[in-house]
Amino acid sequence: MTDKSALLNQLTKIVIDGLIEEAEGATKEALAQGLEPLAIVENGLVPGIEEAGARFARGDYFLPELVASAEAMQTAMAVLDPLLRAKQEARKTLGHVLLGTVEGDIHTIGKNIVGALLQAAGFVVTDLGPNVAVGTFVAKARELKPDIVGMSALLTTTMVKQQQTIEALSREGLRGGLKVMVGGAPVTEEWARKIGADAFAEDAVAAVAAAKRLVGA
Repeated sequence: MTDKSALLNQLTKIVIDGLIEEAEGATKEALAQGLEPLAIVENGLVPGIEEAGARFARGDYFLPELVASAEAMQTAMAVLDPLLRAKQEARKTLGHVLLGTVEGDIHTIGKNIVGALLQAAGFVVTDLGPNVAVGTFVAKARELKPDIVGMSALLTTTMVKQQQTIEALSREGLRGGLKVMVGGAPVTEEWARKIGADAFAEDAVAAVAAAKRLVGA
């Protein structure tokens, strides 16, 4: 009989090493051996992405390694998500983050890493993808009532959409308990303050720390 702890350790290593092609098969094997989906997430995948994030923060990993780790975790989660929903199993969540790259910007790598690390940290993440219009952010914020809206902008020409979105959220009366976090290569702490954002993050690891701070975790 396969050692379940060994399977979990294998999944952790797969995420740390960014072995995207192996993630699906290892996750299915863990399920076949009787491991519960929630246990796979909390005891296999989460330790892996947390270690990858820690290595990135220390400078031991660079962006390609972190991207691969995030994609490996996402591949595994694609197998587990339907099972988690069917069993209505839920991890204790820190909050709900609505995430997207602003209108006119199709970059997704940084946003995807942020989403993966936020999920690993215990947040529910709704990812709207790239090129998200101001009106879409507003409509989804009204519909889903997230705790945080996170906006990424990788171009100086699209940064203004972060400001426009914050202004629109305020006009619609949605900023009461809603926090806004911004990031992206050209985004700075000064810009975040200027547009009325609640937090700025220069990378994915910092984004998790900022999100935790915003929800008081």
